[in-house]
Amino acid sequence: IAMNAEGYLYTSADFTPECRFKECVFENYYVTYSSALYRQRESGRSWYLGINKEGQPMKGNRVKKTKAAAHFLPKLLEVAMYHEPSLHNVVDPSAP
Repeated sequence: IAMNAEGYLYTSADFTPECRFKECVFENYYVTYSSALYRQRESGRSWYLGINKEGQPMKGNRVKKTKAAAHFLPKLLEVAMYHEPSLHNVVDPSAP
């Protein structure tokens, strides 16, 4: 996914500077993504990735980080649980 200079989202087969987003995690575990390349000229406010209630992408300069359209919940893909090794499980290689 990428954002062009007009704030519109599009898909890109190659990774370009327009594909770079800054991820920010809030206290409520919501995540926002802002363009690393583009921002408002006057105020310097970042352009955010947003999806409206119909599921359509919104123009980046119209989305604010406090709006629900910019809040995403990350999906956990895989959980790997490992046991911490105990001193009882460690084998001394110098022991006969």
